[in-house]
Amino acid sequence: MLYHLLAPFAHDFILFNLFRYITFRTGGALATSLIICFVFGPRIIRWLRSKQGEGQPIRNDGPESHLKKKGTPTMGGLMILIAVVGSTLLWVDLSDTYTWIVLFVTIGFGLVGFADDYRKLTRRSHHGVSGRTRLLIQIIIAAIAVFAIVGLSTRDHATDLAVPFFKDMLPLGWFFVVFAVFVIVGASNAVNLTDGLDGLATAPVMIVALCFGMISYLVGNLVFANYLQIHHVPGAGELTVFCGALVGACLGFLWYNAPPAQVFMGDTGSLALGSALGTIAVIIKHELVLAIIGGLFVMETASVIIQVASFKLTGKRVFRMAPIHHHFEKLGWSEPTIVIRFWIIACILGLVGLSTLKLR
Repeated sequence: MLYHLLAPFAHDFILFNLFRYITFRTGGALATSLIICFVFGPRIIRWLRSKQGEGQPIRNDGPESHLKKKGTPTMGGLMILIAVVGSTLLWVDLSDTYTWIVLFVTIGFGLVGFADDYRKLTRRSHHGVSGRTRLLIQIIIAAIAVFAIVGLSTRDHATDLAVPFFKDMLPLGWFFVVFAVFVIVGASNAVNLTDGLDGLATAPVMIVALCFGMISYLVGNLVFANYLQIHHVPGAGELTVFCGALVGACLGFLWYNAPPAQVFMGDTGSLALGSALGTIAVIIKHELVLAIIGGLFVMETASVIIQVASFKLTGKRVFRMAPIHHHFEKLGWSEPTIVIRFWIIACILGLVGLSTLKLR
């Protein structure tokens, strides 16, 4: 909005020329979403607590340390969504279609998560919307977004897959649509599985958003894209502004979500955040890099798959409890220790993922 209001007057007021730069607007989006969280966060938490009473239902079969979290409100993802959407609309170039696609997916998955959280609260159970229903809606939203992304592409590689460390792209044809839907839905549910400890998912999402903000800027710039020999996507640079808003919102939410958490993001936040990262990865043609930078989410998801498969096939469990962060809780690790060490892993994976930009 500010881009359209102030950038046209750059010739008359030199200061307004700043609004033409993606980097400046990204910083503005980050600061704005952070301020929104700090200003409205306490009010949102008080409102959620007043409406939810006992807060998020705590599973009886989970780690015993979680029982003391009873009464902590959930649906804190509303704070993140308000900050991200409001800040993005304020600072982004509203004519950029890719941004609207990402917002559509983020809000859509956020609503799915909201319905799931609401059902859990009203039933006072950890069972929300049925898995099949939730998955079906997610696939529909993701499919609409992927068809829009492919339709917007004016280049030859719209349905090709970029492989890290290699210059050439792998042509997938229309199977790319299925793959891209899998990336978006998979990323969403992977973040959801990771969100099991105070602050565990928030910081890694912020790290991935930082990395993808940088990559989006490079991919959207023809000069940088040619220099790095990566796929150029016209208009993708504006996603840097969205990533900035996402980083600021996560940073602000982490203030209240750090151990001991005052609020949980719930499925409202985790599904929305994961879907946003997945959609950006599809747009900028870095789907496989998402698996590297977001390797922590992959590890959490893999632990659940391994646990379920092992129990069904052999009747034995590989981990004491899945996802894997609960396994370490059962081993006696304290919650802050697990969270901080997983953050360190996320940082390392982020650096590895960024290295793929040059090592080809």
